[in-house]
Amino acid sequence: MASDRGDESTSSRGERMEEAEREAARRRILAQAEAERIPVEETTRAVPDRRWRRGR
Repeated sequence: MASDRGDESTSSRGERMEEAEREAARRRILAQAEAERIPVEETTRAVPDRRWRRGR
C-alpha cells in the first residue's frame, strides 16, 4: 500500500511538471506572436480598385 501512494505522488508531480511546461510554452508562443503582430493600421490600407479590375 505504501508503494502505491508513492507512485501516485510521483505521477501527480510529473503531471504538475508537464502542466508547468505547457504553461511556459504557451507564454513563449504568446510573447512571440505579440512580437510579430502587425499593427492594425498597416493591415487596413485601401487598395486602389483598378488593381483588382484588370482581369475584367
